[in-house]
Formats: sequence, structure tokens, C-alpha cells
Amino acid sequence: MTTREHIASIPLTADDPTAEASIGGLVRDATAHVSTLVRAEVELAKGELVGELKKGAKGSAFLVVALAVVSFSMFFLFMALGFGFSEWWGWPRWAGFGLVFLVMLLSAGVMVWLGIRKLKKIKAPEKSIAAAKDTVAALTRRGDDN
Repeated sequence: MTTREHIASIPLTADDPTAEASIGGLVRDATAHVSTLVRAEVELAKGELVGELKKGAKGSAFLVVALAVVSFSMFFLFMALGFGFSEWWGWPRWAGFGLVFLVMLLSAGVMVWLGIRKLKKIKAPEKSIAAAKDTVAALTRRGDDN
């Protein structure tokens, strides 16, 4: 059995269409509708922000991987591959170790580039901002009608 989130909505028709609305009833209904509208906009903003935060977490993961690669590259700088390159190509030992170090820095650079690229895709919750601006505009216009 699945559960669904309930998002409040504003009814389009009165509960009892035959009853005449009093001023107090109209104010009560307007207050309830504004409250429901604000809650719905908060839910919309929350939904958009959660999506953007997930993108941020994925981009940050690439940066964490880059940090790990840089950390472990120091170990490999002084170990087997440095000796291996110097033996395979007949280079001096420092050249073999230098090549390993450059390869690890290059891979860290690629991870940083991927992480930054993911983080740049994060954008503002445009739908929530637009809905809030529309609400403010509608409420301020209502007051100008008097």
C-alpha cells in the first residue's frame, strides 16, 4: 500500500451555493484560502529545494573523490609505479616517480572539473519564486481595488 502526500487546495466553489455569504464568512473563507495558498507555496519550494540539494550532493561527491585521489597519490608517488616506469623505459628513478605524480594530478583535475560542472547546474527554485511573486502581486492589487 502506498501513501500519498496530501497538498491542501483551494475549493473552486462554495460549500453551500444556496447560502448567502456574510462579511464575516467571506473574511473567514479568504483567510483560509490565503493560508492554504501559502502552505501550498511552501510545499512547492520545499520540493524544488530537495531536488537542487540532491544535485549539490552529487557534485560534492566528485570533489570528495578528487580529494581522496590527491591523498592517495602521495603514496603512489613513492612506490611501485615510479620504480616500474624507471625500470621499463630505462629512465632515472626521479623521472619514473615524476610521471606517476603527474598522472595522479591529472586524474584529480578531471574529478575537480566534473564536480564543478555538476555544482554549476544547481539553480534557484524558479517556480516557487514566480508563484510567490504572483501571490504578492495579487494580494497588493486586491488592496488597491478599494
